[in-house]
Amino acid sequence: MSWFAHWFDSPYYHTLYKNRDEEEAEFFIDNLIAKLQLKKGNKLIDIACGKGRHATYFNKKGMDVVGIDLSENSIVSAKKMENSNLQFAVHDMREVFKENYFDIATNLFTSFGYFENAEDEQKTINAMAKNLNSGGILIIDFLNIKKVVTNLVEQEKKDVDGMIFNVSKKFDGKHIIKNIAFTDKGKDYHFQEKVKALSLAEFSVFIDTAGLKMIDVFGNYNLEDFDATSSDRLILICKK
Repeated sequence: MSWFAHWFDSPYYHTLYKNRDEEEAEFFIDNLIAKLQLKKGNKLIDIACGKGRHATYFNKKGMDVVGIDLSENSIVSAKKMENSNLQFAVHDMREVFKENYFDIATNLFTSFGYFENAEDEQKTINAMAKNLNSGGILIIDFLNIKKVVTNLVEQEKKDVDGMIFNVSKKFDGKHIIKNIAFTDKGKDYHFQEKVKALSLAEFSVFIDTAGLKMIDVFGNYNLEDFDATSSDRLILICKK
């Protein structure tokens, strides 16, 4: 089993990241809606949606949303929030969900770069593009590799509800690797996150090959210009 299928479907994944910043996510989405003039009634697919926090907020802003994720546990949780204009499904993002259907596709919070070979990454971008109708917009929110590597914290402990997670990070030249070790009820656990160190230039190749045009690149959730040295994020806006 791949690391992401194993880890993202674990209840411990949701424990470790339970305190993610909801206000920051909503702030980002509000800025995207204003900047890109996204409209109520737009059909949006949130790819690798997790438990649906972004999808749910897009829906609250009036959009018709589908969230997809490989993790069955995440989708079971997300389905509790479903309504007539908000649906969730277990789906592999490498495969097309509904061809030529959506106005907007989102892939947020570094939900890319998980695969061992570039062919799977290209297949994923191709599928994202095929989900969009003509003129549709793809939004990818990825980490800024150069800043992450420069500021890498090699060791840290996180106390979440009394559970101590020992987290180590390293850069192997191609990946950011995070090892997560902890003990629960006398049993030791170890999980790994492994994200490819993809640059803007590498993303540009994926985007062009998929037949999309990159129309904007932002460096943070304020949607300010991207700077490879100082920006917190790499946010790509692409059009079909």
